[in-house]
Amino acid sequence: MPDGSAGRTLPAIAREKLVRVTFLPEGRTVEFEFGTLPWGRHGRPMSFLDVAEHCGIELEHACGGSCACTTCHVWVKEGGEGLSAAEDDELDRLELAADQQLNSRLGCQAVIARPGNYVVEIPRWNRNYVSEGRRAAARPE
Repeated sequence: MPDGSAGRTLPAIAREKLVRVTFLPEGRTVEFEFGTLPWGRHGRPMSFLDVAEHCGIELEHACGGSCACTTCHVWVKEGGEGLSAAEDDELDRLELAADQQLNSRLGCQAVIARPGNYVVEIPRWNRNYVSEGRRAAARPE
């Protein structure tokens, strides 16, 4: 997607409706108009997992995005205030995640609740380079 949009060519998106998500360490940024991303049944609608799957960005999710594992664990580097609050199920599951930080969220549960800029990092140990025929999510470090 040369224009960075979520699968379709968009006219200029009004700044007040623009969602921009950057996935690290790959450094890929996608943009779309808030509320227009069709739900792909990848975690909660407009979750980081849903956005990643729509935009061809690899974010592991062994449980299919049902908050039953921690493979979609991400660190929210920017934009945390624009996300849904973590619910008890997610917090309970995050207790099992490796290298949990104050900015840890499950990609399947962290829903983009308003337009803005978001930066999420997929931890190195969560990047699965050879899994189920998928392409590498990032270059090995």
